[in-house]
Amino acid sequence: MALQAQPPPAWLRETGPAGDIVLSTRRRVMRNLRGHRFPHLADQAELTEIQTKVLSARHEMEAHRTLTNAERDYLVGCRLISPEFAWTDFGRSLLLDDARVVSVMVNEEDHLRFQGVVAGWAPEAVAESVQKCVDRLGSLLPYAWMSEWGYLAASPANAGDGIRHSAMFHLIGLAQSHRLPSVIHALADKGMVVRGLFGESSRAVGAFIQVSILRNVESAFVGACEYLIEEERSARRELESTQIREQIHRARDFAIGNRTLSLADAVRILAWIRWAAEMREPGFPSQLREVDRCLTRLEIHPTLGEAIVGRQRADRLRALLES
Repeated sequence: MALQAQPPPAWLRETGPAGDIVLSTRRRVMRNLRGHRFPHLADQAELTEIQTKVLSARHEMEAHRTLTNAERDYLVGCRLISPEFAWTDFGRSLLLDDARVVSVMVNEEDHLRFQGVVAGWAPEAVAESVQKCVDRLGSLLPYAWMSEWGYLAASPANAGDGIRHSAMFHLIGLAQSHRLPSVIHALADKGMVVRGLFGESSRAVGAFIQVSILRNVESAFVGACEYLIEEERSARRELESTQIREQIHRARDFAIGNRTLSLADAVRILAWIRWAAEMREPGFPSQLREVDRCLTRLEIHPTLGEAIVGRQRADRLRALLES
């Protein structure tokens, strides 16, 4: 497919700071255009007008007005669009920068949903990349703003600076030491939201979790994430390596011995393979990014039927283990 033949997103091309624990850091920024109704209130003509204005101001970003189901699934796995993006509706488009760091969903919940993703734990780097894109489009498009509310949003809870911070973690050490539930509870007490690998409706399968913040308090988010990194490092040091290696090899045997895999089973297996890569365990991939790229190909919204997709997942995991 055309999009899959292009370079992978930036966060999958290299391992960033604390990359053994943090797969990626994301920053989302919403903006709406002054003088237009929010997408859920706008009719087809207005949505198309908004789309035209945005595409005219996009500078050098690639524009994609239509996506196949498979392309959409791939981009969700790459974290370049959200699972909820109604890409088939009127006036919807996707913009991508050359580096595949920043994407812009046009007429999602808001007129513009900027999303930047970088490798590892790098909140400052992703903030800089996203803000440049917000400013470039903002130089040509008037954003809706009021002194009382800040930047206006389709959801009043998002009004203000319109920024949401999140990061993707692999907390398998905390999960194996049975400390993950208490850590998640502590994060919730601090105003954090914990979700699974694929966003709002997913579970923390394989100890992959997304951490984001309800309120726009970046310092609290940074503090919580750095706390998580230290807790996970501590948990991994305390676990007995022989027992971990036994579980890693059981996961490998399960992957090789099954001709079809559910999404949940595939994620659990990849969690163990990822830890094996970090441990440099013989017979497993040696690069974390090689494992993480497999996460983008799990077909979370299969269009060919679960039976076919289940076989494809199993084939991809066997290929990963045999590479």
